[in-house]
Amino acid sequence: MTSNQKVKFTAVIQQNEGMDAAYIEFPFDLQEKFGVKGQVRVKAKFDNTFIYRGSLAKMGFNCHILGITKDIRKKLNKTFGDKINVQIEQDFAIREVIVPEDVSDLLEQNPKAKEFFDSLSFTNRKEYVSWIESAKKEETRKQRIKLLLEKLLNHKKFIDK
Repeated sequence: MTSNQKVKFTAVIQQNEGMDAAYIEFPFDLQEKFGVKGQVRVKAKFDNTFIYRGSLAKMGFNCHILGITKDIRKKLNKTFGDKINVQIEQDFAIREVIVPEDVSDLLEQNPKAKEFFDSLSFTNRKEYVSWIESAKKEETRKQRIKLLLEKLLNHKKFIDK
C-alpha cells in the first residue's frame, strides 16, 4: 500500500469487556495494507464526518484494533453494537503536543515529573493538556495543574486514578 491510499470498510463498535471503552477491528492484514507488522499510526474518518488520529495495534487481541473514544461515539450518536463506516490511511504527520507555558514552567521546575510526562505517548500527553486547557475558570485550571503534577510524580497516565 502506498502512503496516500485509503482503506474503507464497515465495522461494528465493540465494547471492551467490563469497561465503557470501545474499539473496532481492522479486518485486513496490516502487513499487506501498510507494509508493517506492529502498530501503525493512522488517520481515520468515521461515517464520512469525523476525523480521528490514532493507532492500529494488537492490544492483546487476535487482530489489530482502533480505539473509538467516548467523544467520537457521542459525536456520531453511536454506541456498542452499532455499525460504523471507516476510512483509514497511514498517518505520517508528526504528532506534537503544544504544552502551555504554565505547564511547561511547572515541568521544568520538576525534572522527575517532566521525565515521566515526556515518556508518555502522544495521546496521553494530549489528554493531559486538553484537560487543563478545557478548564473554564482559572482556579479550576490551577487545581488541574496541581493534580497533573501529583499524577506525574506518581507515574500515572491521564486515565489512571
